[in-house]
Amino acid sequence: MAADKKTAAAQDGWICFEDEAARSSRPPRGRTWSRRGHTPVATVSGKGSGRVSITGMICVKAGHRSRMIYRVRLHRGRKGERRSFAERDYARLLDAAHQQLGGSIVLVWDNLNTHLSHAMRTYIAAREWLTVYRLPAYAPELNPAEGIWASMKHGLGNLLLDGLDALNATIKTRLKRMQYRPDLIDGFFAETGLAFELT
Repeated sequence: MAADKKTAAAQDGWICFEDEAARSSRPPRGRTWSRRGHTPVATVSGKGSGRVSITGMICVKAGHRSRMIYRVRLHRGRKGERRSFAERDYARLLDAAHQQLGGSIVLVWDNLNTHLSHAMRTYIAAREWLTVYRLPAYAPELNPAEGIWASMKHGLGNLLLDGLDALNATIKTRLKRMQYRPDLIDGFFAETGLAFELT
């Protein structure tokens, strides 16, 4: 939890839940229909060790349309390349959210080591408009941002893509579509059972 001095700034702010996910270039297994005795087989190359990392935030505020803000990062599996978001990336995401939302932010996220690092605590302390709370350990059901990944994964089950760039483009397209569906975003929040008045 952030310092008490930020409690006043958090009043009348946006409540934002953040989470991360990643998709590799190897497609996930999916179920499909076929004629009896003719099992469909999709051949994939399996080449490449890259993946797409995504961080997303579900932002809610009474009297306002719910919002989803995300960032995507491509990892090509090169030597020495970081495979996940760094503290600086999260700081940029939060600064962009602050600009887009136009108000203070109460951020709720998990106990990922990057979220708890000294560098991240320094970034948080430098932002008076930001108050941070941590979710209990092993409680993904309390995070509406988990709904983003469930919805995105549902559409990628039987999709064959030619390479990492195609996967990256498809993920961005699907996330962009979600942004324009506040009813879907409200549904992600409702699934948690958290009591919050969205209207």
